[in-house]
This record gives sequence, C-alpha cells and structure tokens, in this order.
Amino acid sequence: MDRYTKVNLRRDVEDQAPKFGFGSNLEFRMAGEALGGEQSALSFLAIAPNYRLPFGHRHNQQEEVYVLVSGSARLKLDDDVLELEPWDVVRIAKATVRNLEGGPDGAEVLLFGAPANGAGDAEMLQEWWTDQGTS
Repeated sequence: MDRYTKVNLRRDVEDQAPKFGFGSNLEFRMAGEALGGEQSALSFLAIAPNYRLPFGHRHNQQEEVYVLVSGSARLKLDDDVLELEPWDVVRIAKATVRNLEGGPDGAEVLLFGAPANGAGDAEMLQEWWTDQGTS
C-alpha cells in the first residue's frame, strides 16, 4: 500500500445518491475505495433542507463517527434524537440504529468508520424513523 493517498471528495469520488433515487435530496460520496484504506472508511453526506433519510441502519462490525461540518441536523440513535450544530462530533456504536435529518439550511456531514468492512456490514431498516415530531 502507498504511504498516503490524496483525493478530493467532490471531484474524485462519485456521488452514489442518484443511483438510489436520492439525487435531488442527497449527495453521498464514499471515499474508502478511492483512498485505498485498509482499516477505515470515510464518506461525505450532504442533506437537503428538512429532508429525512427514509431508512435507518446499523452495523455488525463498524463503529462510526459523524462530524457535522455545516448546517444543522437531527440524528436519531435508537430512540434518542440529538440536535447537531456545526462541529458537533458523535461516536456511534456498531449495533445502534441511526440516521439523519437535515435542518432548515440542510447539512454537510463527514462519516468515519472503522474497521472498513464494506457494504455487507450494514443492515438497512426501511421506514424506521417515521415520527413527525421534534425532540
């Protein structure tokens, strides 16, 4: 493996959201393969204003750390909902079900995961976050 890898998340990493019908509400760039990481993963997520991802997910092996870079968001973790502002950092245990909702100005989030186990590590839970209230 090379000593380092440099990529630009917006220019060098493909946006995966349009492949799943989320192109108008999300931008999702998974940089793990582009970076050639062996033990970690990195993704970038931009969420449209007031848009809630329609599913939750948890992992079998991967712990994640979310960093809200800009905007605001709500993060649901099992039955808890956290309000996030720029530069809030949240570590999420592998078995915790999670997902995000963009605030009034949307949100940009960096997602770090380790170990890097690939897409097969995640369990998707459709229609998991269905309440319309606030925390």
